[in-house]
Amino acid sequence: MYDIFCRTGVRVSFPIIADRNGEIARKYGMIANDISNTETVRNVYIIDDKGIVRTILIYPMNVGRFIPEIIRIVQALQMTDCTKASTGANWLPNQPVIEPMPRTFKGLEERVEYINKNRNGQTWYLSFKEPEEKCIQGQEKECKK
Repeated sequence: MYDIFCRTGVRVSFPIIADRNGEIARKYGMIANDISNTETVRNVYIIDDKGIVRTILIYPMNVGRFIPEIIRIVQALQMTDCTKASTGANWLPNQPVIEPMPRTFKGLEERVEYINKNRNGQTWYLSFKEPEEKCIQGQEKECKK
């Protein structure tokens, strides 16, 4: 942690676990046995404030992580939690989100009418909405931390 601070000026505000015998790495499937019995692959775990693993990325040992994608995933998780919607493929912050599918036939009919009126979707199960301002502002606050 000190080395990270000295080299980048960034203070790591979360615990880092020492795994001297590799027991934790083996339990999480981080050892690439076909390459090495001791070296770990490059794993990224995104764990929310409730302790739930939300994303696991596994990179080969010889491929570096792509930090912009990791940040985008965190932003997408924050957005979907706030809007109760989904993000589509290649979603970026400030883009529309995918509305949840209607749960009733009446809801389906209302969605079709809404899409036809606003031209914001392709069909009843794929329509879009702009995120609420509170969700956009919440992400901006998180990014400034």
